[in-house]
Amino acid sequence: MKMKKTFTVVPRGALFLAAALLIPSLAHAHVGVGQTYGFDHGFTHPLSGLDHICAMIAVGLWAAQMGGRAIWAVPLTFVSVMAFGGLLGMMHIQIPFIETGIVISVLTLGVLIAAAVRLPLAASILIVGLFAICHGHAHGEEMPESASGIAFAAGFILATALLHGVGIGIGIAIQKLSKPLVVRLAGVAIVLCGIYIWVS
Repeated sequence: MKMKKTFTVVPRGALFLAAALLIPSLAHAHVGVGQTYGFDHGFTHPLSGLDHICAMIAVGLWAAQMGGRAIWAVPLTFVSVMAFGGLLGMMHIQIPFIETGIVISVLTLGVLIAAAVRLPLAASILIVGLFAICHGHAHGEEMPESASGIAFAAGFILATALLHGVGIGIGIAIQKLSKPLVVRLAGVAIVLCGIYIWVS
């Protein structure tokens, strides 16, 4: 019965992912060179660092592991709050300990997945929201001066949604195979990546 309850919300999660992927693509259509430059840099920025990749895939994995409304609510929260954090970064509004927060996000999400922690939805949203501020601020602060802010934001939002989708897809596929331990082992791997990032 638990497995059925987990997967009844997958279509809603799929709808969210489709919307997240389509909206930035529409915003990118028929833009000028400067905007294209901004979109390209925004898209590649989350894909250029192990810390961002691990954290964003981990958000998707944890959401899939928890199931229910978390499958769409947790990633949606991350993307939304990250966009706000990106705006703060673009405006050069300083927030302390951003880099530390990013590393802690990788470690914490890895531990939550490895321990198969199922928190209330509100608590899960609060956790990913705090981490999303750090990741978004880092993206916005590192935006090239010559890039279009809207196009840059559309790029890193799209890349983030894709990484969340990868995590959700992997998590759901593993659970369909009735191998929840594999998801937890993935959490251990994410923790190890976080430790590597911390010491390097």
